[in-house]
Amino acid sequence: MSERLAVRKTYKLFIGGAFPRSESGRSYVVTSSKGDFLANAARASRKDARDAVAAARKAFPGWSGATAYNRGQILYRIAEMLEGRRAQFVAEITAFGGVGAKQAGDMVDATVDRLVWYAGWSDKIGAVVGSANPVAGPYFNLSSPEPTGVVAVVAPQEGPLLGLVSVIAPVIVTGNTCVVIACERAPLPAITLAEVLATSDLPGGVVNILTGSPAEIAPWLAGHMDVNAVDLTGADPELAVTCEELAAENLKRVLRPPAGPVNWLADPGLERMTAFLETKTVWHPIGV
Repeated sequence: MSERLAVRKTYKLFIGGAFPRSESGRSYVVTSSKGDFLANAARASRKDARDAVAAARKAFPGWSGATAYNRGQILYRIAEMLEGRRAQFVAEITAFGGVGAKQAGDMVDATVDRLVWYAGWSDKIGAVVGSANPVAGPYFNLSSPEPTGVVAVVAPQEGPLLGLVSVIAPVIVTGNTCVVIACERAPLPAITLAEVLATSDLPGGVVNILTGSPAEIAPWLAGHMDVNAVDLTGADPELAVTCEELAAENLKRVLRPPAGPVNWLADPGLERMTAFLETKTVWHPIGV
C-alpha cells in the first residue's frame, strides 16, 4: 500500500470575512525555524490593501454602533474558538519559534486570557476615560470616548500569536475596524486566527489580515486617505519613519513602534485602547 500524501493547505488572505487569493497571484515560501518548508503564503499587493480598507470601512458603522456589551461577548466567543484549536496553534508556534510545546502552550493560553481580559473592558473603558466636567454655567458637560475609525496595524515580528492578538484586540474592542499586516516570517498563526475569526460571531470586515511584506504594504496603508490611524508596532525604524511621513498627509493618529523588545506577557494596560479613541464633549442646558 502506497504512503498517503498529505493535503497541502492553501494559505490565503482574510478580507471582508472571506479568504481570497492575492489579486497579484503572488506567494512566498514559509519555512520553519530549521529551514524546512511549511507552506506557501499569499503575498498581498496594494490592490489587496485597498480592498481590505474598503471592507473595514464598510464594517465600521455596524461595529462601532454595536453595544459595548455585544462587542465584549464577541471577543469572548473568539477566545472560546481559539482555545478549541489550541493544538494547532501550539504546533505552528513550535515550528516557527523553535520553542518547546509547553512554552508554546503557555503562549496560546496567554492569548486566550488576553482576549478575555479585553472582552471584560468593552463596557468599562468608557466609564474610565469619559467624564462629567464641571463648568461655570447651567450646563451638563459630558465627555465620552468614540472609536477613531479604520486602523492599519503592522503586527509585531515576535510573538506571532500573542503579539498579534495583543495589537488587534484593543483596536476592535473599542469599536474600530482594522487592516493587519501579519508577521512576514511566521504568518501561519495569523491565518489560523483568521479562520477562528471567520467562524466566530465577528462581522466580516471588522478584522482584515494581509500576509506579505510590511515594507511593501504598510506605506500604502499609511498614505491611504480612508485610514484614520496607524499602529506601527511591528515596523522597523526606517519603515516607521516613512509611514509617519505618509500618515501626516491626512492627520492620522500614529502609534509609534516601541523603543525596545516588548514583553507581551506583561499587563497590557489601557494605552492601546485609548490610542485609538476620540473624545466627544457634549454641552446640555440643565433643566431642559
